[in-house]
Amino acid sequence: MIDTLIFDFGDVFINLDKQGAMKNALNLFKTDHFEEDMLNTNLLYEVGKISTEEFIYFYKSKFPYLETHQIIEAWNFILKDFPKYRLEFIQQLAKENQFKLILLSNTNDMHIDFIKTNVGFYEDFKNCFNQFYLSQEIHLRKPNRDIFDFVLESNNLKPESCFFIDDTKENTDMALSLGINVWNIDETREDVINLFNLNNTLF
Repeated sequence: MIDTLIFDFGDVFINLDKQGAMKNALNLFKTDHFEEDMLNTNLLYEVGKISTEEFIYFYKSKFPYLETHQIIEAWNFILKDFPKYRLEFIQQLAKENQFKLILLSNTNDMHIDFIKTNVGFYEDFKNCFNQFYLSQEIHLRKPNRDIFDFVLESNNLKPESCFFIDDTKENTDMALSLGINVWNIDETREDVINLFNLNNTLF
């Protein structure tokens, strides 16, 4: 029986523009691809191995014509709207108290600061969850196995009792390989509020 729901954040609750963010960044950096040192810096930042200041310093050193605000705006360009009906969905689940609710997100301080500033109900959203795991805080990221082992062991969970919702297939593939039930949500045509209707064979 499923007793724990594990949710991704981006493109599950808050809408993202991944392609637009990539195009915007490449235009800003005046290049057609992300170089290896840029990709590595992004990963280091996402698991908390470098600070926001160090992250910005790297990009300002690599692209001296950039101002700090341009780097921050480019990094946060991916973040779009957070429909309030999705907040109401998770609030209802929390109220019903039928499942343990866990958020598991690859994210970072700049994104969370942006959301806190631009989404008036961030704290209400966070308070719905029994556990709220952000990659930068726990120094682990999806799709690596260790982040799923961490969640399972920290909460004394059995994989088969968990249901994981994420828009990235490599993340759900890893979870599935560990015995976790998954929904690789297609954000272009599916919505998390239809969780139980679209997965009714498991609930």
